[in-house]
Amino acid sequence: MLRSLLITSLACGLLPISGACLTAVEAKEPAPLKTFEKDQIPQSMQGLPLLFHENFQSGSSDHWLPTDDKAWKLIKQGDNHVFSLFKKRSKFEPPVRSPYNRALLKGIKVSDFVFDVKLQSTIPDYGHRDLCLFFDYQDDAHFYYVHLGKKTDDHANQIFIVNDKPRTKISTKTTPGTDWDDEWHHARIVRDTKTGSIKVYFDNMKEPVMTATDKTFLSGQVGIGSFDDTGNFDEILLFGNKAK
Repeated sequence: MLRSLLITSLACGLLPISGACLTAVEAKEPAPLKTFEKDQIPQSMQGLPLLFHENFQSGSSDHWLPTDDKAWKLIKQGDNHVFSLFKKRSKFEPPVRSPYNRALLKGIKVSDFVFDVKLQSTIPDYGHRDLCLFFDYQDDAHFYYVHLGKKTDDHANQIFIVNDKPRTKISTKTTPGTDWDDEWHHARIVRDTKTGSIKVYFDNMKEPVMTATDKTFLSGQVGIGSFDDTGNFDEILLFGNKAK
């Protein structure tokens, strides 16, 4: 009996994955986000110049235009400020079936770009747990978005186009799902308008988790959000060519 208790204690301390250790796992605090020092901020990526950097340390979210500003707020995690989507379903009603929770970057439209974001899901785990990134945004019924969903199906964990009708999957490659937990993660979209290429990366910046090719929209705004979940966003970088 003593030997059994000792083995269980060691397992909980080293590998907290069993049912007996579930309480300890649930109580674990997410690791704090490591933010850039000023001299660490990259000034270019993949040949594209830095156009915008946001870490919210100013205590302001003035650069962002939410579709429902009552669904978003700035919060502190330790000494760090992050932009938090805290309402699961905002009051914004999209004109066609597409994500409800959106916040667009004001004043910058890009053609070719690299959109780099740190993000944290804050919703309890379930099959469609998600966060989204928007790009080539024309208006509320014309844009692309990446749905980073827990389990893949035709409406989750895909690249989508919204073109005046309900979202349509355009992914040519994806994964079985985005392995969400409560920690911070790193996502990136790379867009090449000449070829129509869209590449999406998650944590591993060497191999895309999703790809698509489409030339319907060749420039527009970028944004952050979720279909109908909650999450936090920080350390946002936009590299690219400005569009007229």
